[in-house]
Amino acid sequence: MTFHTTRRRLLGAASSLALLGSLMAGAYTSQASPLPPGGAMPYGGTSADASAAPSHQHLTRHFWDALELEPQDAWTSLRADFQWQDQPVNARVQEWIDYYQDSPHNVAEITERARPWLAWITQQVESRGLPGEIALIPFVESSFDPKARSHFGAVGLWQIMPRTGDALGLKRNGAWDGRNDVVASTRAALDYIEMQADQWYEGDLQLSLAAYNAGAGTVNNARRAAQARGLAGDYWDLNLPSETMAYVPKLMAISRIINDPERYGVNLPEISGSAAFAKVSVTAPISLNKAAALAGVTTHELSELNPGLKSRNVNPRHTRQILVPAESAATLRNALSNLGQIEVASASDETHVVESGDTLNRIAMLHSISPRDLARWNGIDNPQALQPGQQLTLSGR
Repeated sequence: MTFHTTRRRLLGAASSLALLGSLMAGAYTSQASPLPPGGAMPYGGTSADASAAPSHQHLTRHFWDALELEPQDAWTSLRADFQWQDQPVNARVQEWIDYYQDSPHNVAEITERARPWLAWITQQVESRGLPGEIALIPFVESSFDPKARSHFGAVGLWQIMPRTGDALGLKRNGAWDGRNDVVASTRAALDYIEMQADQWYEGDLQLSLAAYNAGAGTVNNARRAAQARGLAGDYWDLNLPSETMAYVPKLMAISRIINDPERYGVNLPEISGSAAFAKVSVTAPISLNKAAALAGVTTHELSELNPGLKSRNVNPRHTRQILVPAESAATLRNALSNLGQIEVASASDETHVVESGDTLNRIAMLHSISPRDLARWNGIDNPQALQPGQQLTLSGR
């Protein structure tokens, strides 16, 4: 079955080919081994693709949804967007249904980890007309851990490789990695899903998901080989690396379980259908400690919602927004509006404890300050003389 995207109009042929050409060089990235008993779910590949145009029935449903008095929870909204549930369950999908069903506590644990992100990701997937199953890619890729890192160097919910992230415009430096940021990486991954499906697979979502895991070059070669054998060349016809052979079946299997959790003996956590976080604009550097105090939340909460930060400082040179719990956004906005620019800018009053291998330049970059200021504030005449355990002030006060 072929699923067609609705975004062919967004990308010109020249820009698409340039981007995809740079990405195809890094063809196959492996996914971590399958979930051991009691272990974490596997991480995955590096690229993404595809979508389905919203049907009349799909649009009609949203008309009636808008009239409902009671807001839907995240699972109800997600199930309403599923588009693959009428497809037959083949042996490859059943294998993974059995696998997940044997470890219902692991499924529940990962879906609990999805709590801050699921409703917002579902909204982004729905707004593009993509099947709701796409919102569960982070289940397969990262176990919904935005700080996940594979041994191949893929990071974040969507497990994006460095070169792929660069091509998709995700900034990364010593203070920030957009591949970890859930908002930035989700948009980039969904853009790539649609672009790659349109460019290579005539909108076939399952093929582009295979390419998300293995790379378009690997999938294209397998597709040509299948067609040479007289097959149609859809996902189920292809001979691919074992991890990619399991990729779509895993996604199909977990969506089946989430669509009918009672049948499979899985208890899903209650998750609101409204986004758990809100975005607050940042116009001057501020520490997470200060922002948390102003918002009335803990620094840990802000750190968990902003995994793209590599330090506890937010600098608009790297990101112009901070994510906060939705119910605290107005409090933080009001507090920031009442602060003078100087007070906000000087709020980074933490210290850095030198670790083995640290350099002055690395520490300065990590905290978005200049090496010259860092040396001056700490009376450092010889940058080579830093010692593990040494405490450095980051504000000069």
